[in-house]
Amino acid sequence: MPKVAFKSLPDDARLWVFGVERALTADEQAVLLTSVDRFLEDWAAHGSPLTGARDLLEERFLMVGVDEASVPPSGCSIDAMVGVLRSFEETMGVGLVGHGPVFYRTSSGDVTSVARSDFRRLAEEGRVGPATAVFDTTLTRVGRLRHGGWERPAGETWHGQTFFRTIRPG
Repeated sequence: MPKVAFKSLPDDARLWVFGVERALTADEQAVLLTSVDRFLEDWAAHGSPLTGARDLLEERFLMVGVDEASVPPSGCSIDAMVGVLRSFEETMGVGLVGHGPVFYRTSSGDVTSVARSDFRRLAEEGRVGPATAVFDTTLTRVGRLRHGGWERPAGETWHGQTFFRTIRPG
């Protein structure tokens, strides 16, 4: 089955979250989504078509989901998807595939990303804290995205354990 609407994926669908280091322009969004759509139309695992979907949030987070109920993705099919995204990175000159950055919402409401070492420094300086809204790019199920697992206070996520463990109440 080819690409479907993201909203039609079940909550238990497998999810990959790819964060772009900066907000994409409208033209860059169109290029990315067209590339991903073309890929999803023919996405297969060992010759069996996958039911896949995509969404773009906050002009910088690409969500790719697959309904594993009929055919689960294979390592090769996942590698093929990453290859398409790496090609976009090279063409547009933006980071997309790396999972190193921390994405958070600033006090002005903007979404930004910084290296983990920079986020640690911001935490030490008190410029971000357990209440800072962060985006969890480690989500693996669509249901977690839909039901509150996506943007949360840092203290309620792995970010809190990593960057604020001395700040958190015992």
